[in-house]
Amino acid sequence: MKSISELTDFYYKELYPYLEELEKTRIHILSQLKWYGGIGTVFFLIVALWMGKNFGLFHPLMIAVAVGFVLIALITYRTMTQGYAKDFKNHIITPLIGAIDSHLSYNPDFIVSQYLFERSNLFQHSIDRYTGNDYVKGSIDGVPIEFSDIHAEYQTRDSKGRTQWHTLFRGLFLVAEFNKNFKSKTVILPDLAEKTFGNLIGGWLQSINISRGKVIQLDDPIFEKKFVVYGDDPIEARYILSHSMMMRIVEFQKKISYPLFISFVQNHIHIAIGTGKNLFEPTVFKSLLDYKQAMEYLHTLRNTIGIVEELKLNEKLWSKE
Repeated sequence: MKSISELTDFYYKELYPYLEELEKTRIHILSQLKWYGGIGTVFFLIVALWMGKNFGLFHPLMIAVAVGFVLIALITYRTMTQGYAKDFKNHIITPLIGAIDSHLSYNPDFIVSQYLFERSNLFQHSIDRYTGNDYVKGSIDGVPIEFSDIHAEYQTRDSKGRTQWHTLFRGLFLVAEFNKNFKSKTVILPDLAEKTFGNLIGGWLQSINISRGKVIQLDDPIFEKKFVVYGDDPIEARYILSHSMMMRIVEFQKKISYPLFISFVQNHIHIAIGTGKNLFEPTVFKSLLDYKQAMEYLHTLRNTIGIVEELKLNEKLWSKE
């Protein structure tokens, strides 16, 4: 797999000419958005003043008009930037992924299946809406891997019967074949309870989470401080979570700065990184020629695909019988 410096060279030598063309498109779209935004704001203020004078600013009709303007603004933005985002993914992200490893393929419109997401056992709430994009599949050093952005949601109804949507998870979800066979389930979650309530109360709250199985105590204090581990077989969990594996997970967590969830189920590792956004969506509000912007894409791609290396999933240290 290519290093960040090699990918940076590739980015600027091979992709920069197209980036310059795409940057012109971005500037044109941004100019149009500002114009439409200005016209829309003036029109909204005229309507708001008239309605406020005749019905009051907090009249339900006034709220409906405000919501309508927001929806129109979102639809306009989406429509105007759709082609730009598609071009960026086809001409920048696709070759970048190919440059990282030729055994990977990219489909911007596909996602990791809901079955694999639910199989991970990382999030136990039922899912009512499952969307995503930016699907990558292939192998790294012979290890089968697939990942994509995922947005999993569930709905509830309030006392008046109105539907409300809640995000269960939004971020990157990755599945890879693990280098050990195992029969049980082991789930690693951010240790929010002990971080919030302290060791005593937090530890008690974790222990009464009967839907998760047994809390498994490990002998790595740094790992224990950051994560809580649940599983139905403590011996097998400790077999999977060797000292070196725990150390790599801790180091990986430091690099990504997002909540990290990991599970080992059916001989596969499932990794969910709660970024709260789509990773490879270009914004028209930042220049594509900006160095920091370019590095963010490169590091995101390299770190994501580099999970296999980070966790040494390609090391066949244990036979899989």
